[in-house]
Amino acid sequence: MKVLTDKILSESAYTAEIDVPFEKVDIAEWLFSLPEAEYLRCCPPDHIGSGVTTTDDGRRMVINVEMIGTGLVIQHYIAEEARPDYCRMNSISDVFTPVGRTQVNVLWELAWLERRGGSIDDYAFPSRVNHEGHLSTRQYARLVDEWVTAIGLRPEEYGTHSLRRTKAPLIYKATGNLRAIQILLGQTKIENTVRYLGVDIDDALTLAETTEI
Repeated sequence: MKVLTDKILSESAYTAEIDVPFEKVDIAEWLFSLPEAEYLRCCPPDHIGSGVTTTDDGRRMVINVEMIGTGLVIQHYIAEEARPDYCRMNSISDVFTPVGRTQVNVLWELAWLERRGGSIDDYAFPSRVNHEGHLSTRQYARLVDEWVTAIGLRPEEYGTHSLRRTKAPLIYKATGNLRAIQILLGQTKIENTVRYLGVDIDDALTLAETTEI
């Protein structure tokens, strides 16, 4: 069987508002205790059956059987992450059509976000755990790992600090403005910015040669 690893068949995203205090929301509990009758009611007659089981190594799994177009799809959603606020399910789904059987990889993510009015004092990147706090360095590092992996790079070669160090030299090369870089990096002394960027006499001469008065 030929395996296509670079094809995306479809992408979609949906949101729904629920009037429930955020501390009472538990996506994982809902997902793994959903009655089959509720699954069948939400999309008749395409939803045929649903059940919960585990993999050999103990990871939780949801099995859904449904019709998509003319294909009978059996989805084996394995929980890669299952938290009250976030679930990431990965399925190698079997698809049976009039022309034969194939498989597709389906990723399903569910997350809740508290709806707030917002103010100037709110964090631009709030914490998932403490809604009054900011995004943690651990969460930021995890997101960077996911982004780097998603574009086919090696996560061990990139990190939050290496990205910070990458953008600053790029801005410096484009503008030659050390003071702007100092402000962006939050450094108090221009000497620290010079050392951080690795600016040397050659850089100064190049900048002087390319600047006309």
